[in-house]
Amino acid sequence: MKTFIKNFVADESGASAAEYALIIAVVGVGIGAAALVLGANVEQAVGNAATDVYECNTATGTAGAYDPATSTC
Repeated sequence: MKTFIKNFVADESGASAAEYALIIAVVGVGIGAAALVLGANVEQAVGNAATDVYECNTATGTAGAYDPATSTC
């Protein structure tokens, strides 16, 4: 029985697979967290750009007259 326990403790087969699985899990959590944090910011930036384009091409804006000094239409 002592030999079995000694061999079982010394056996490291499968350890590297578990380590790779842990690394993949940590990377996956990091990607998920980044997507949650950055998602709202990207959505807001795209919304602002869409609003600017709409206003530059409608009666509410100046119909496409771009002023580089103010970076507005």
